[in-house]
Amino acid sequence: MATLGVLLFAYVLSQFFRAFLAIVASELTRELGLDAAQLGSLSAVWFAAFAFAQFPVGVTLDRFGPRGTIAGFMLLAVAGATWFAMAHSFADLLWAMALIGAGCAPVLMGSLYYFGRTAPPERFAMMASIVIGVGSFGNLLGATPLALAVAQFGWRPSIGAIAAVTALSAALVAVTLRDPPRLASKGGPDGIVDGLVEIATLRPLWALLPLAMLSYAVVIALRSLWIAPYFAGVHGFDAAARGEAATAMGAAISIGALAYGPIERWAGGPKRVTLAGSVATGAALLALGVPGWLGAPAAVTLYVVIGAAGMTYGILMAHARLFFPPHLLGRGVTALNFVFIGGAGLLQWMSGRFVQAGIDRGAPPAETYAGLHLALAAALLLATAVYAFAPARPQPA
Repeated sequence: MATLGVLLFAYVLSQFFRAFLAIVASELTRELGLDAAQLGSLSAVWFAAFAFAQFPVGVTLDRFGPRGTIAGFMLLAVAGATWFAMAHSFADLLWAMALIGAGCAPVLMGSLYYFGRTAPPERFAMMASIVIGVGSFGNLLGATPLALAVAQFGWRPSIGAIAAVTALSAALVAVTLRDPPRLASKGGPDGIVDGLVEIATLRPLWALLPLAMLSYAVVIALRSLWIAPYFAGVHGFDAAARGEAATAMGAAISIGALAYGPIERWAGGPKRVTLAGSVATGAALLALGVPGWLGAPAAVTLYVVIGAAGMTYGILMAHARLFFPPHLLGRGVTALNFVFIGGAGLLQWMSGRFVQAGIDRGAPPAETYAGLHLALAAALLLATAVYAFAPARPQPA
């Protein structure tokens, strides 16, 4: 239980760092003069650093285990959060976000590696949903509590305090976690490139990749970047109301991630559940894509639906895990996570340009964000259609 608690604590912080930017965005704009495109770039560089760090993380997990990998990388997040709190320019913020992203990179994957090595495969989806669901409450810390702390103490002291908490979390991982027994070498690929080549030949994964690239990306783009600007510009929410909307969506993300574990076991596998959740998310995005007809309560409700139904990350990862051989488990889950997070970073960057283009041409906020929601719906539903052709489980040898 101590190990689970320490891993959950670390993942709560990782989730906080994915979500906190939306709450301090107004302060960064006012104090440092950032525009929508620059805010999108800040979020994107976090995800880009997180994504590309998956490759060394995968190798170190397979070679050395999760304890040193998680604790060592988290020190980068400590340095990045400290830099962010002292930043005086857009360049400072970019470097800080890159360090934070790289530092958070092994937290979830190290946890999934640990449970993948110590729990039977049929329990992997349940363990993954527990970690992701409980850890996703970090989204809540990055909503109303952060908004209140920023209002009371300012954004710099608030982020500095989180840097200190992150240092404590890294120390707890180093002291508490025990690595699983080392796997004996079986002559398989041992490096990044060789492992990726073998992973790329796993044809059952191919139909999963478009949905892996878009499903998490859509949810996190709305929660971490656009929920506050959307409700401010379209529905006139003040800072407190924006924090409450972000809290509601963050709670939905956590509850949805937790619920998908038992639902997956009841349904007998992850595929049908992932399909249903993705279709529901696409339908909610389509409803948000019609400008002018939704009131604020209905819009908040649809964001909650997107958070709960769209958080298929854990069971989609569990679906892919069925196809990874043991010697590629670390590199397999991190390679797939690269697709999840790389897609999120790309979507953050693209959506920032999309929204800024609407601002530049003088479009009303309702029209700009309706177009954004429609574009996200179309991309997600197309990826879901491709995923429908993925095999539900490996064929017997």
